Amino acid sequence: MSRLSPAARKALLTLHLVTSLGWLGADLVLLMLGVAGLRGADPEVVYPAAGLVVTYLFAPLSVVVWLVGVVSALLTPWGLLRWRWVLVKFALTTVMLGLVLLLLTPTVRGLGELGAAVTIRDRLDLVIPPAVSSTLLLVATVLSTYKPWGRLRAAAPARRHPVAAARRS
Repeated sequence: MSRLSPAARKALLTLHLVTSLGWLGADLVLLMLGVAGLRGADPEVVYPAAGLVVTYLFAPLSVVVWLVGVVSALLTPWGLLRWRWVLVKFALTTVMLGLVLLLLTPTVRGLGELGAAVTIRDRLDLVIPPAVSSTLLLVATVLSTYKPWGRLRAAAPARRHPVAAARRS
């Protein structure tokens, strides 16, 4: 496993923060559009706009956040399988990525094509998923900030080299 210089690690962390904040922002835009649709805004404006946001911003950002997070975990001391909080964040992000790509994106694109024929149940499809994912993104942020739960397994004690140990005696 290669390590990064401090400058490269900070650059990678900055990229992770910027893309993650972008993902949260795009998620909140989708939620706002969903609420506007529920409150009676013109469906021929709201749902095509949501389709554009999910296609060109939300879905691509979710992939980039996942990739940058995996690269960060592999190339920094945190690792992917060393700390519980990293593993939980990875699992949350992976599940969210799958849901975004397999369910949310096609659903929101379909809403854009329905236009005025959007039902109340359809309108909820643009409120509930972004509300849940925004909450999960906030949970991931809290995990990154507080880093709870400790290591997955205890660190192995450092082995002493026999020659070095003999010299110290």
